[in-house]
Amino acid sequence: MSFLELQDVSIAFGPASNRAEVLSNINLSVEENEFVAIIGFSGAGKSTLMSLLSGLEKPTSGRILFKGKPITGPGPDLGLMFQNYSLLPWLSVNENVKLAIKKVFPKLSSQAVNEKISRYVEMVKLGPAGDKKPHELSGGMRQRASLARTLSLDPEVLLLDEPLSALDALTRSELQDQILNIWEQNKRTVIMITNDVDEAVLMADRIIPLTMGPQASLAKEFKVNMERPRDRHTLNDHPEFMRLKSEITQFMMGLNEESKSLQNSTRTTMPSIEPKDFNPPRVTPNMRSQNLTLGTPTSSGQGAA
Repeated sequence: MSFLELQDVSIAFGPASNRAEVLSNINLSVEENEFVAIIGFSGAGKSTLMSLLSGLEKPTSGRILFKGKPITGPGPDLGLMFQNYSLLPWLSVNENVKLAIKKVFPKLSSQAVNEKISRYVEMVKLGPAGDKKPHELSGGMRQRASLARTLSLDPEVLLLDEPLSALDALTRSELQDQILNIWEQNKRTVIMITNDVDEAVLMADRIIPLTMGPQASLAKEFKVNMERPRDRHTLNDHPEFMRLKSEITQFMMGLNEESKSLQNSTRTTMPSIEPKDFNPPRVTPNMRSQNLTLGTPTSSGQGAA
């Protein structure tokens, strides 16, 4: 039995008369300590898939199993790192991490809590900024703080919902390396959502494209047969990296072209509708005598209403 599994999962929103089918017939099996990347275009339903995996959303049909048991809601075993930082702005980095730890481990002693805070804040290289509030941090530092808070819950599955998409290239590369280092040291099951092919090939064991919505589903997977640890500085000379990058890019572009052709084929021609002729109101002699002609000043010096 797989560590984490989705069986014929579909989800739709809205009333029965006007349902929006977001995901359809999703089947996915993830092994323990595996690093899986889901890649797709914006609007395909990637974040909805993450909400399902984390227990924040329930499927319309199908089952989601974690260690053989249905996921009925969010919990500390499923650590979700959002696209945005989701940090409480009035708390420091240490206090944000502490709040999460106290919520999940209420019986921990103060010393144990402080040790966990120090461990995970140092792990993401934010030790000197532990007492700073989010507005005092750069975007990359905020994402590190968010990662430290998620890791401090000791989740068995780490769910990364495009956490690096808003960062500049250099900061993104740095955080990619940090996440990989943490994964190598503390083997956990990781499912990462991304729209970056290079990022997926660098980090994952398997890459699974999500087809275009509505009714998006998972397409054929690409296995990454590359040794670890991977050195980004030599990837462009690695034949397997170049092969995967080319194949996945071509596949994703094919999905995009297919989506465009379907949109064109289902385009509805609207009927030609023209407005009725507009005839201005006829001004009668009586109206002229009462100074009610449009724009004509009244005795008080004002135009007619």
